[in-house]
Amino acid sequence: QVQLVESGGGLVQPGGSLRLSCAASGLSLDYYAIGWFRQAPGKEREGVACITSEGRTYYADSVKGRFTISRDNAKNTVYLQMNSLKPEDTTIYYCAGSQRISGRWGWYLPSGYDYWGQGTQVTDSS
Repeated sequence: QVQLVESGGGLVQPGGSLRLSCAASGLSLDYYAIGWFRQAPGKEREGVACITSEGRTYYADSVKGRFTISRDNAKNTVYLQMNSLKPEDTTIYYCAGSQRISGRWGWYLPSGYDYWGQGTQVTDSS
């Protein structure tokens, strides 16, 4: 049974940092791409970053230079380091897993992912 569990959300001031974690079980990061998505109220789910099974990384333009996705295969965990946070970054974040994502095309589409976590909330504390 595949399970993705996000953690690390919380209160943050604009300009601050947070690191989100996505702990995977029932799948191996050697064979799955993991994407981070976010969804603000009333808006569509937005792809933020992705790391493929080969270790290639992709980012939305809105977060390039501020967010970094990485993974620890030994822990089967993917991280999203978020720096220089802006008010528009505060929302709920989800991680998702896919064996169908291997490159640049489509990593940002929710329909490309088969497994989803429950989400972790990032809240503006200002």
